[in-house]
Amino acid sequence: MIFKDYYKILGLETNKVTIDEIKNAFREQAKKYHPDVNGGSQAEERFKDINEAYRILSNNSSKRKYDRVWYSHVGKRLDREKQKEEREVKPDLLTLLFGIVKSNKKETNKKIPIKGENVETEITIDVEQAFYGSNKKIQLRAIDGKMKTFNIKVPAGIRNGEKIRLIGQGKRGQNGGKTGDLFIKVNIENTKQYRLHGYDIYTDLWLAPWEAVLGTRVTIDTIDDTANVYIPQGIRSGEKIRIKQKGYKDGKGGRGDLIAEIKIVVPKNPSEEELELYQKIKEITKFEPRKQQT
Repeated sequence: MIFKDYYKILGLETNKVTIDEIKNAFREQAKKYHPDVNGGSQAEERFKDINEAYRILSNNSSKRKYDRVWYSHVGKRLDREKQKEEREVKPDLLTLLFGIVKSNKKETNKKIPIKGENVETEITIDVEQAFYGSNKKIQLRAIDGKMKTFNIKVPAGIRNGEKIRLIGQGKRGQNGGKTGDLFIKVNIENTKQYRLHGYDIYTDLWLAPWEAVLGTRVTIDTIDDTANVYIPQGIRSGEKIRIKQKGYKDGKGGRGDLIAEIKIVVPKNPSEEELELYQKIKEITKFEPRKQQT
């Protein structure tokens, strides 16, 4: 059986990590190697390994079992390397007393490379831009005080609050250390037409009183198409009609639903004939709205 280093797959160097650290590492790797962002079979295989690693390591029971196998393949070697490094840098008695360093000791006065700090910022896009994906430009002030422009490619179907990572666009490292990264948090705002709730998209469906009373069929605009919807007799304002698989992308090849919320509106300037008909309805109806049970 081929051994897979799940910690390495998630970008972790040791098994001495918390569940929160595992979750954070999973989110970062899944976003980096998601098939929607990286095409090709290699990206799909890497994404499967990432999901498999998270499934095993996020469960305490399966993690304990896996750690025993991991230690025999990886942990022992890491322990030996660590002990070797400690022996090489540990000063002996002569060094402590007289400052004498043996010729076979490695130099320990080299400066340690330090990675630069990450930089975080935010952008705001609307529901439709998030659904289709979009390109955004942002400007940030660099260390030298000059403004630098970044082109941000927002992948289609990004979730509200997700972060896009630009590697090496953060602050400079020290002593030859790597440059930090730039993280852009994406905030999705609702529009007049569409409101995002999880994977579902909400919209308003406006009906005339007679449409609500008699029932009808209407065509409604979805975020990427149209749908024919049947309106049953006697529907009320506030009731909802669910249109399957017409909502937001769920990241697994599926879609949420489109939820059409009923809003019944009356004509602002009815004609004389319309007023007469409404008056006639008033005279013959037994409907008492304020006595209706909710």
